[in-house]
Order: sequence, then structure tokens, then C-alpha cells
Amino acid sequence: MNSTRVSQHVRASRPAVYRALLDADAIAKWRVPAGMSSHVHEFDAREGGSFRISLTYDAPERSGKSAAHTDTYHGHFLKLVPDEQVVEVIEFETTDIAFAGIMTMTTTLADKDGGTDVLVVHEGIPDGVPAADNETGTRMALESLARLVEAIERS
Repeated sequence: MNSTRVSQHVRASRPAVYRALLDADAIAKWRVPAGMSSHVHEFDAREGGSFRISLTYDAPERSGKSAAHTDTYHGHFLKLVPDEQVVEVIEFETTDIAFAGIMTMTTTLADKDGGTDVLVVHEGIPDGVPAADNETGTRMALESLARLVEAIERS
């Protein structure tokens, strides 16, 4: 099992960033690495509420963890601290033992330089997911989060 820590500064308020962490439409736009599309099947944004999301590779030669070209994961919100922290428990839907297991993703928000520092910590990443790949995907997602929330704050 691996762990990763990835941070991103967002030029937007903590409440704006927090809202994007708990909005299904926003999640579908930002929590998807480049080269993939997202589908939110279920999303109940409250403590104990569950979610189910699929990420599908655009390139047909890429193979997924759950299906031919798709990674599907489900989980629930373990802890929500408004405008400060979101803790999610996540599990890939897979029959491959290398990708099996429960991960915890903790997103923490802090005021910094007129915006928000976002820190995402993944713990319990399955052995089949290289830490470097997880970091790259998380960094892409956080860059998309920044673009989305900063555009909303400017409008």
C-alpha cells in the first residue's frame, strides 16, 4: 500500500473550493485526469453519504481497472468539516487483487495568500497503482479544480 501528498494553491476562497468538492457536476468536470472522461453515477454529499464514479480512458489502447477502458470506484464521505476538510473512503470496483482495497482520501483546505491551499493525502493506495501515477492524476485534477473555481470566483 502506498501514500501520496499533493498540494495546489487556488486563487479562490475556501468556501468556493469546498463547494466544488461536494458538487456532483463540479466533480465530473475537475476530478478527472487529462485523457479521460467522467460519469458520476451516484453522489450523496453528506457524512455517511455514498458516491460512485467512473473514469473512462479516451485512448482505446488504455486498459481500466474495472472494465476494458474504465476505472469505476465507489465509497462514502467519512468526515465533512465545512470549508476545511473532506475525508472520503474509496474502493475500486475490480476483480484484480492488485487494485483491491480501501483507500482514504483526505482533502484539507487552508487560507493562504488571498486564496486557498488544497492538500490531498491518499492513504492505502493499492499496490497496483504506482504512487507516481496517483500523484500525476491528483495533480491534473487539482489543476482542473483551480481553473474551475477561479473562473467561478471571477464571474
